[in-house]
Amino acid sequence: MKNVVKSGIFGVCIGDALGVPVEFKSREQLQHSPVTGMKAFGTHHQPAGTWSDDSSLTLCLAEELVKGYNLEKIGKSFVKWYQYGHWTPHGKVFDVGIATRQAIHKIGKGYTPQLCGGSSEKDNGNGSLMRILPLLFYIKDFPVEKRFDLVKEVSSLTHAHIRSIISCFIYLEFLLEILNRKNKVEAYQNMQVTIKEFLNNNPICSQNEMDLFERILKNDISKYAEDEIKSTGYVLHSLEASLWCFMNSESYSEAVLKAVNLGDDTDTTGAITGGIAGIYYGFESIPEEWVLELVRKEDIDKVCQKLEIKYCKK
Repeated sequence: MKNVVKSGIFGVCIGDALGVPVEFKSREQLQHSPVTGMKAFGTHHQPAGTWSDDSSLTLCLAEELVKGYNLEKIGKSFVKWYQYGHWTPHGKVFDVGIATRQAIHKIGKGYTPQLCGGSSEKDNGNGSLMRILPLLFYIKDFPVEKRFDLVKEVSSLTHAHIRSIISCFIYLEFLLEILNRKNKVEAYQNMQVTIKEFLNNNPICSQNEMDLFERILKNDISKYAEDEIKSTGYVLHSLEASLWCFMNSESYSEAVLKAVNLGDDTDTTGAITGGIAGIYYGFESIPEEWVLELVRKEDIDKVCQKLEIKYCKK
């Protein structure tokens, strides 16, 4: 699969940038005035093509993985972003989740990185899911137990509750099936089998916790009606919404616009959906005008090329 890293990471950044101007708008508002392309200003008063913390932290992770896997250095990269504007679109941070900010503060104080993320039930925002995609390219050839352990470490930098970790794991296992050239239905079904087998063989959480994933793992999330899909900043809502948007569309643009127009946490739903759709449909499927409007596209392209060479060139 050619340019798979570029397809995934540009997929994230463009989905994010489409959602930034309408973050926190309701589904009803967006039904009356839907997003159809890149917009300027809006919620965060940013120029068109501006991405948020979702892409910034995705790019921090990608950049560090080019050098190899080092959890401390990944954590320090997040600190560099938050304190000094590293991997921001315009030199300063304009959006950051509470749990992510608190965790980065701890990392900056020198705490053990994987102990910095919040681990209580209330710490289940989508802040690790939104940035996890580059890890796919590092873990893709490892056995499932190792893949899980690495997902757990990278999620736990900011989100250490098992619900957030399993959400990231489901997302990357689904992407791994797509990376292995499965069609979307086969990829979804294979992911369900892999995750259920892993959870049955590795008692890492309670049955009650596993039951929360029933709509994704036992049922078929794509068969739910739109009004049964929520798009808040809660990690499970974000995962469900992103899978639902991808499974119920036929192109990159349809998937990300469906995601953004669900409302609420528009940039993150757009980013997570965009990562799946980018890898599935390929970079060439992303509308050229969106790519041209993306802020720092040359810098993003450079880190994608390096990550591709490191992990995806046979």
